Amino acid sequence: MKFLNWLLYEVHRWLGIGLALFMFVWFVSGLVIMYSTPMTQNRSEQLAHAQTLAPQSGWLSLGEAWERSSAQRLALKFTAKAEPNVNDKAGPISIVDAKLVRIADAPVWLVEDTRGQRVALSAIDGSVLETTSDNALTIAKNWSEAKGIENANVHFIDTVENPIMLRNQEAVKPFHHIAIGDEGLEVLISARTGELLHVSTPIARALYWTGNWVHLFKPLDAIGLNSVRHDIQLWAGFTATIAALTGLIIGWLRWRPGFAGKKTYSQGRTQPYRENWMKWHFWAGLLGGTAALLWAFSGYLSTNPYKVFSPNDAANRPEIARYLGNDIPYLMKEWQPAPFENVKADIVELNWRRLGDHAILLAYTREGGRLVDKTTFGERFNEIALVDGAKRLNGNNAPIERFETLTDYDSYYYPKDHQTSVEKPLPIALVQFADAQGTRLYIDPQDGRVLAKLDQSRRVYRWLFSALHYWDFGWFHYEPLWQTWMLTWVGFGLVLSASSLVIGWRRLKKTFVDLAKSKMIILEQEKLGDKNAL
Repeated sequence: MKFLNWLLYEVHRWLGIGLALFMFVWFVSGLVIMYSTPMTQNRSEQLAHAQTLAPQSGWLSLGEAWERSSAQRLALKFTAKAEPNVNDKAGPISIVDAKLVRIADAPVWLVEDTRGQRVALSAIDGSVLETTSDNALTIAKNWSEAKGIENANVHFIDTVENPIMLRNQEAVKPFHHIAIGDEGLEVLISARTGELLHVSTPIARALYWTGNWVHLFKPLDAIGLNSVRHDIQLWAGFTATIAALTGLIIGWLRWRPGFAGKKTYSQGRTQPYRENWMKWHFWAGLLGGTAALLWAFSGYLSTNPYKVFSPNDAANRPEIARYLGNDIPYLMKEWQPAPFENVKADIVELNWRRLGDHAILLAYTREGGRLVDKTTFGERFNEIALVDGAKRLNGNNAPIERFETLTDYDSYYYPKDHQTSVEKPLPIALVQFADAQGTRLYIDPQDGRVLAKLDQSRRVYRWLFSALHYWDFGWFHYEPLWQTWMLTWVGFGLVLSASSLVIGWRRLKKTFVDLAKSKMIILEQEKLGDKNAL
């Protein structure tokens, strides 16, 4: 028993000393992240600042643009990121998504294929377009005017392959880096598609560098350790969990509240420490230690140790290809753009969506609304098309256990930070399979997109990571409550980690001083021994 008690204290002491700085940085950067705003443009923001479409007769249909660009597309360098754990054959290349928009005043079909490759095709001649730096300046100018920034000085900075602040956009690299005005506003525009994907102010960039960049150990990438960053995160999270757990146990063992007349420490103290830093460390750990433990543990799980969870909550490309079907519906290929008649809304995009033999053309307004010609294309995909597509996606002949149309969010499908109903629309179709994995699909019935695919392990992960790390469930969706809750526990975490730094530094100094003294005593004894020998 004495050995276990000694081990408990020693593990906590030395893990705490080793991780004190890490923990302090994690809490500080986590606090910064709370007040950071995403710099990647979401769907709502892209629509809000897009050019008015105003289609004209003579523009090419999607099928014409796709056929005319065939040779150019095959010659393009493949830039889409490979997906892990995908063993399915890709099958024939087909269209997943196609949008008709105006970019730099020109009509463009933005197309994504079943490989994840994305291209911009001219709606005038069908050629594959490349956004030059001059085009990017025009796009940035149009964006700034839509944003309400008049007569801004727009200038080109450089073209970059992999900007640090833009993630998961390999399919549309490289990017033109453009400055707007004299206040430090900067944007990133895809050279492949002309999409404006990133907007940042000096404050937003400062918050990113001190928040997300530090929190995720991104400085390791800057010094060439990107290949081991995941492993360092994993082991740092694991050891932080052990440090928090042992500290919490020690705190409860050493707390003597004096309930039911039980003995307290001298002078009625409920904890054994007299020195201020030790007292703050004790109380911050006792009161906030559980939150620190949950954050450390969920942060450890975020690395998906030993691949115990499925890789993500999205369908992979072969699954999406099976879901959609190989053949592009005739109507989708042959429909010819024409001027709008009796349409008062500010339409900025036409989007073709397909599923099996069905296709729907959606018109998006600047405000994010979706309009559809019900008489020509139908209002939404019917249940039969959704069920057939879901079965193709799952591919294991498992029966469907449940099909339901949700009119409200549930615990697994809900808007996250800064998302709106454009990113997370309702109603949504829920398809639950009776298979061993407990596969569940969330499908937008209006445009047919599979917005989430979760098996049993991903649903467990949702509670063990997202719920414990972000507290994004139940009443915590109400912003004032969430802010108060998070600030309270982050505050305890800051006191806990700051006191750990001080206590750890003192312990290290004492250890080194004691070692130095011991070394001096040994040297003196050796000298004395030499004299006696003489």
